[in-house]
Amino acid sequence: MSKVEQIEAEITKLSTAEARQVAKWLNEFLADEWDDQIEADAKAGKLDCLFEEADAERKAGKLRDWPGDKP
Repeated sequence: MSKVEQIEAEITKLSTAEARQVAKWLNEFLADEWDDQIEADAKAGKLDCLFEEADAERKAGKLRDWPGDKP
């Protein structure tokens, strides 16, 4: 039995409240992992093309400014 299968089997033994607590923790954990990956990609320049494309489209009048942005 794999680790994942073992964890799944144990989760089925939890009460609904306990399972929701695990689900909340897992969602927060995965969100933090995602944030870390986006930050690493941004620092590595992997997202620069997206920023440049959005800026070019905004300057060409194809996008609206964000609420509160000053032109």
